[in-house]
Amino acid sequence: MNTQKAAVAALAAVAVLGATSVAAGQGTKVTKVRAALNTGQETPKPRGTRIGASGLFTGTLNGTTLTWRLTYRQLTGPATMAHIHMARRGKPGPVIVPLCAPCTSPETGTATLTTAQVTSLRRAGLYVNVHTTRNAAGEIRGQLTTTK
Repeated sequence: MNTQKAAVAALAAVAVLGATSVAAGQGTKVTKVRAALNTGQETPKPRGTRIGASGLFTGTLNGTTLTWRLTYRQLTGPATMAHIHMARRGKPGPVIVPLCAPCTSPETGTATLTTAQVTSLRRAGLYVNVHTTRNAAGEIRGQLTTTK
């Protein structure tokens, strides 16, 4: 009988610890995100760009917290700002997360997304772009995707 009581107590302790871990955010699914930025994806099309203008945005999404890194090269001038926007590929959309202004490569940071923005991210509905003085609407862009 003591063995059964000990087993029940152990199972109860495991259940409490599991619930505590989830409540503390430790049970949240972590997702990697990525966007390869280039001039060909930008809308409207940038003007006077350099060959090799490109960038990379990587991040880790833990619940609604996004920890990110942005690098870029060969722009027409200094990056005046960079953002995460909400829109599907080929469409312009509103800024949802300002990343930096002005920017230097590399940039890193943390942002909090809404649940709706996380859903949009998982459906390829967010993009990152980097702006310059010459291409104020954006010089390079990349659609955010989730990776395993």
